[in-house]
Amino acid sequence: MALKVAIVGRPNVGKSTLFNRLVGKRLALVDDRPGVTRDRRYADGNIGDMDLTLIDTAGYEDVTDDSLEARMREQTEAALDDAELVMFMMDAREGVTSLDRIFAERLRRVHKPIILLANKSESRESGGGVGEAHALGFGEPVAISAEHGEGMADLYAAIVAASQDIFVEEIDEPDKPIRIAVIGRPNAGKSTLINRLIGDDRLLTGPEAGITRDSISVDWQFEGKNIRLVDTAGMRRKARVQEKLEKLSVADTIRAITFAEVVILMMDKDDAFDTQDLQLADLVEREGRALVYVASKWDLEDEPQSRMAKLKGMAEDKLPQLKGSPFVALSSHSGRGVERLMPAVLQAYDTWSVKVKTKDLNTWLSMATQRHPPPAVDGKRIKPKYIAQTKARPPTFVLMANRAESMPEHYKRYLVNSIRESFDLPGTPIRLNVKSSGVNPYAEGGAKSGPERYKGDAKTAPRRVKKAEKEEALSKLPGKALEQKKTRKAQPKVLGGLKSSASKKAGSSVAVQKGARGGARQVSRSGRIRTGQKGGAKK
Repeated sequence: MALKVAIVGRPNVGKSTLFNRLVGKRLALVDDRPGVTRDRRYADGNIGDMDLTLIDTAGYEDVTDDSLEARMREQTEAALDDAELVMFMMDAREGVTSLDRIFAERLRRVHKPIILLANKSESRESGGGVGEAHALGFGEPVAISAEHGEGMADLYAAIVAASQDIFVEEIDEPDKPIRIAVIGRPNAGKSTLINRLIGDDRLLTGPEAGITRDSISVDWQFEGKNIRLVDTAGMRRKARVQEKLEKLSVADTIRAITFAEVVILMMDKDDAFDTQDLQLADLVEREGRALVYVASKWDLEDEPQSRMAKLKGMAEDKLPQLKGSPFVALSSHSGRGVERLMPAVLQAYDTWSVKVKTKDLNTWLSMATQRHPPPAVDGKRIKPKYIAQTKARPPTFVLMANRAESMPEHYKRYLVNSIRESFDLPGTPIRLNVKSSGVNPYAEGGAKSGPERYKGDAKTAPRRVKKAEKEEALSKLPGKALEQKKTRKAQPKVLGGLKSSASKKAGSSVAVQKGARGGARQVSRSGRIRTGQKGGAKK
């Protein structure tokens, strides 16, 4: 198991920047303004050959009332209790402040190894701040620059020296968890729902809208299965998102949807399925993720039965592409109906991962096309021939047919709905790719057409072919021969005789040529000259 390290300090000293550098990804949101991080975030990272479990915390505020800053302080103190090593960060440019001293007093009561970091030490102006850090009483400060990566070798040496007496227990790697993202509009109760599921105040909650900014993942076990719940920031309409920080939060939420396997869409029961909810559901379908609808604040509903029927009807009417998705009504605050959520999520996950046998698919295809044959396009019928499932998560099918590019969209929707109904796949996104079954292999240019037959030297080639070949050969001659060809005059032919017309009878006398004695000769219908008449007198 990796060493668990918490990065703490006052606001805007660079904790999230160092967290991202050690993790190797830009997981935590980073901005110039203080107080960007609010929840504590866990991630696996490393430095050198040492594996770490890093905890990014909110800036420490010396507040103990019921405000948001006080709740952020409680999250930081929870991270201190959970960590095995603490990295206390201060700003070397500004030097030691009064809040740094207050936090140092708090850290002295923590009986754990503490490493003092002087961040932003890349400039000459930060030298005085590094010297002031000795007054905090945590030994020699480590001068680093989290933004530029300076001082990482010194930080590695400090972590190795401070963790010598820490026993790291080796445990087996857990199975790959099921990733579940909880999305919705601001103040829909997403963080409260996750806290209710895991039975701990792991995430920061409150009546204020937009408390969550980062996508926070929480590992959990449900009935022996590893679950990773991802809490996301509330997403408003795109036209209302103006600030840079909110744009970063929305991008982080979209990334969480992309890497999730099941998405829980939290909606307020009073205004469920408004424009933003429909856009979020459509985004989930386009990403190919399983979806579960959740109506929150159900304990305040006076007529639950009629309201539930109305919401289910709205889901089928406005989102027909996700027809049959599970619908759960609950209350995160009181816990009413929460026990029905995880069975619905696991059912959606199993449906999303289903694999159908090819034999059953082709039997279904034969029945579906008999019940509703494909339409004719330009007078030619489209013939589906074969179907198979290429992958799951989401279920993806490939249909082979002739004239696949001409298949109408409405017939593809008919096939998808028939698959969903025949194989019991409610709510899950289904991908159907229609491909052409192939061109005629014996057609010109096909795989089995072979080389084109050469007819130039054949004895049975027609005269026009030979004449064209002869003219082509003459056209390729040099200039003098080509001139001779152009200036050549046609010689008149001497006819040896004239054939009789088809209307003339055989035996009729036609003068074709005078004989030696000046007598006329008879010509037959075939054109041959007779040498004598039948029954005539012999000479």
